[in-house]
Amino acid sequence: MTTEQPNNPLHGIKLEQIIIKLVAQLGWIEMGSIIDIRCFNYDPSVKSSLKFLRKTPWARAKVEQLYLDTFH
Repeated sequence: MTTEQPNNPLHGIKLEQIIIKLVAQLGWIEMGSIIDIRCFNYDPSVKSSLKFLRKTPWARAKVEQLYLDTFH
């Protein structure tokens, strides 16, 4: 059973896709200056970012907001 979420602009977009698109648009340095988290500033990678963001709701919310501000 699938539930439609018409008011959620992130519906159907995976966290990995968000990170990859932000890195392509802004780069790790810019992302690290906007959101000061270690996985963006020290030896950044998609894998380390996913691991951290999946366990840290406040950081994930900031990344999702950055994505919305950048692309919507």
